[in-house]
Amino acid sequence: MAQQEPSYWLMKSEPNAYSIDDLKKEGTTLWDGIRNYQARNFMRSMKIGDKAFFYHSNCKPPGIIGLMKVIDIGLVDPTQFNPNEKYYDPKSKQENPRWDCAKMSYLGQFAQILSLEELRLNYKENELQLLRKGNRLSIMPIKKDIAIDIINKLGDFQ
Repeated sequence: MAQQEPSYWLMKSEPNAYSIDDLKKEGTTLWDGIRNYQARNFMRSMKIGDKAFFYHSNCKPPGIIGLMKVIDIGLVDPTQFNPNEKYYDPKSKQENPRWDCAKMSYLGQFAQILSLEELRLNYKENELQLLRKGNRLSIMPIKKDIAIDIINKLGDFQ
């Protein structure tokens, strides 16, 4: 049986909430707190072995800073059940959870950030969903050819 090529994703996080440095220190993390159905559905379509660009958002400059790998999928997001958590969802029940998460592992941090401005200069809206007006998704797919091009632009990890 032939091994399936990995898919590529872009996953946003605000560096003051969870940064590439946090992931590097921990090695792995549960990517939890997703409370948008479309982003959740993208996460549900991930496969073990897929790669994801770590994107620092809501900072200066926002952009792609690192690379992660999907190491587990279909996990129940534990934050939805805890009323003390920021991402608590009172409508979600243990017997019928609404929110999932994936487990990610650190692959590396690029020597430089590929800023949103540079992404806009290099790609069109129809090539990179991140660039579409009004797009606020925290998880989105990236076409393989675009992902390879981004990796080639960024070069080696620091």
